[in-house]
Amino acid sequence: MTKMKLEIAHQVPGRIRMKVGAAKANPELLEQIKETFMVIPGVEQVEVNPATGSVVLHYDVDQHDEFHGHLQHHTGGHHQPPPTNEIDALASKISQEAEFLAENSHTARVIVDFFKATDKQIKAATSNTIDLKIVLASAIAGFTILEVGANAATPVWVTLSMFGLNHLIEANSPEARAEEAEAEAAEAAAAATT
Repeated sequence: MTKMKLEIAHQVPGRIRMKVGAAKANPELLEQIKETFMVIPGVEQVEVNPATGSVVLHYDVDQHDEFHGHLQHHTGGHHQPPPTNEIDALASKISQEAEFLAENSHTARVIVDFFKATDKQIKAATSNTIDLKIVLASAIAGFTILEVGANAATPVWVTLSMFGLNHLIEANSPEARAEEAEAEAAEAAAAATT
């Protein structure tokens, strides 16, 4: 098979949609692509659309890392796996926005490169155990604790008020009234049988 440009249009764990410009209105090429992707371990289904030149891969989420390793090998290393949690998704979105800004501004490029270099140094120093996301989150939490300190403790009267209000609401809820009525009916039935 010849080399061609694949563009990942959308990806979530378990599904990747790619656009293949050369395959638009070319069902034979899409069939070759489908056969190529079907040999990747973890691929469950490959859908092709000749009208749009798109390929949709459905894969086993339990084999997420293995699948993306094989996909990266088949695409020549041009594939990045989708984020697996909300923090990684947010970091990925911030990274994409930063790259977009860096393409249009020298200052933004310098800032992005600085943070990438810092992240790379942190990862190298900690054997990929810690990255810049963890350092920044820890720094913000530490600053908040030091800055706010014990002054942020909830006053006792607020805690007691919330406790009392919560129990008042629970006691007057329809479920509580129904339980009370059932208990009274059970007592009345027990008294009637004795």
